[in-house]
Amino acid sequence: MNRQLNSKLIFSIIATGLLSFCGVVIETATNVTFPTLMKEFNVSTSTVQWMTTGYLLIASIMMPLSAFLKKSFSSKKLFATASILFIGGLTLDVTAPNFIQLVSGRVVQGIGAGIALPLMFNIILEQAPLDKIGFLMGLGTLVTAIAPAVGPTYGGLIVDAYGWRGIFLFLIPLVVVALIIGLLSIQQVTDPTKTTLDVRGLIYIAITFVGIIIGFSNLSSITTTPLNFLIPFFLGIVALILFLKHSATVGHPLLNLQVFKNKSFSLHLGAYFLIQLEALGISFILPNYIQLVNKQTALTAGLIVLPGAAIGAILAPLSGTIYDKLGARRPIMFGIFLQIISIALFYILGKSLTLIQILVIYIILMIGMGSVMGNTMTNALQQLDDSQNADGNGMFNTVQQFAGAVGTSIVSTVIAFSQNANNGLSYSAKTAIGAQNSFLILLLFIIVACIALNIGTKNHLSPERERARQ
Repeated sequence: MNRQLNSKLIFSIIATGLLSFCGVVIETATNVTFPTLMKEFNVSTSTVQWMTTGYLLIASIMMPLSAFLKKSFSSKKLFATASILFIGGLTLDVTAPNFIQLVSGRVVQGIGAGIALPLMFNIILEQAPLDKIGFLMGLGTLVTAIAPAVGPTYGGLIVDAYGWRGIFLFLIPLVVVALIIGLLSIQQVTDPTKTTLDVRGLIYIAITFVGIIIGFSNLSSITTTPLNFLIPFFLGIVALILFLKHSATVGHPLLNLQVFKNKSFSLHLGAYFLIQLEALGISFILPNYIQLVNKQTALTAGLIVLPGAAIGAILAPLSGTIYDKLGARRPIMFGIFLQIISIALFYILGKSLTLIQILVIYIILMIGMGSVMGNTMTNALQQLDDSQNADGNGMFNTVQQFAGAVGTSIVSTVIAFSQNANNGLSYSAKTAIGAQNSFLILLLFIIVACIALNIGTKNHLSPERERARQ
């Protein structure tokens, strides 16, 4: 296939990137609406969380389907379907007269986002020139890097000015623009083939995600109602074991587990999970810390983290260019060391972080994030055969959604435990202790990720030298 960086490829990445951006940004933008929604629809804190949990569940289940969808349908059809579903989900939320329709809209958006995000990376991997893959994968990662931090700021501004329905309403024109661009630019370079859907595997993986994500969402109440965590978590683990056994014997599994025989890919994927878990955990801790400990507004919290998110996102394609020239090891190890330093600083200063300290340390963290995230995914997928790229890409996107649910649940549980303990201290002081304890756990995760990436990137040639050797 003749790989060229032409205008159609660029616009197809922009179109799928816009849709993916909307999917990720709305996930964090709706968090600021929870108090308002609880009051308007008369629902509890645990119930309103289904705005996020329902979305994550469906998006996580859709991700493993991405390899099957890519083989069976054209990219343009998949993108059009995802866009129309997303517009439909947004419309349901804008017009929602009750909470059930509101959650239904988020579920429909989850289906659309679950199709769109893997599609963006599949287009890059399949059509991009080999010497530009790092840059373009970094460009794709920019979408998922900046959106979580833009979300709270966008949500805070829109809710204050137009009410919570505006969050959904103002994204509809953006998705329509993405749909038009995509229909005009997305090209098909391989013909779809008739592939059998592994229905049993899909059922097993759906039960796995439903069980584990619901289990983790109940983690904060484990001391009072342990069965609410243990039962769904146990069912999820049993379903996962059944999925692994089934996939090893079926002819056309939902996900090709043969990719795990590649040690370097497995190490990169494990590290990516831990880094993503840390990223989503931090995005939960800092806005709460700024509001509860520093006594600032939600909008201020969003603005404090916005510069770091913007810098990290801009650096993602730049670090991808470094990957194209020098290989994976240098930008990845540089990025992971910056993350270790920044999380360590958050932990050391955790009981009395000032706004300036949070701003500066978060910028350092996001510089590291911009250097490591896209390159980790790119380098992992480069270890696989072309025939395995769709499966590997599906696993990375699945891990990304799953890590979001797990990371948020872990840090929220640690903070909740600290708030309920430490009697005699103020609520803000208890929250600061909880944040510090969470930083320590995230630091341990990042150290493990660093070890995995150090092993996984050893003895790798740069892409230029690899192409020269071939």
